[in-house]
Amino acid sequence: MQVPPPTIEAVHLVVGQFTCVEPAGLQFAFEVQTRGTFLDGVRLAIAETPLIAYCDRCKAEYLPTIGEQYACPTYKKPMEEIRSGRELKVDRIECRSPNSS
Repeated sequence: MQVPPPTIEAVHLVVGQFTCVEPAGLQFAFEVQTRGTFLDGVRLAIAETPLIAYCDRCKAEYLPTIGEQYACPTYKKPMEEIRSGRELKVDRIECRSPNSS
């Protein structure tokens, strides 16, 4: 006897602010592209991560802003290292086994 596959309930994504991916657009595209497939009705959960940079001169992390051209707020030095904000990945897939109610 073959066991039926688990049911996918949700897909969890991590999207960084510096990826140029708009979460609302991603949500819309997911709903349209999964319609009529085995993912139809699956919830898309999007966690956004902030853009965090590191200044080697300050030895500190900071939240860059576009108005400052992403420079270090203390030394006005251009952003050298991005510590967070470029993520675009599937974090996990939430499933329900066929035997659970």
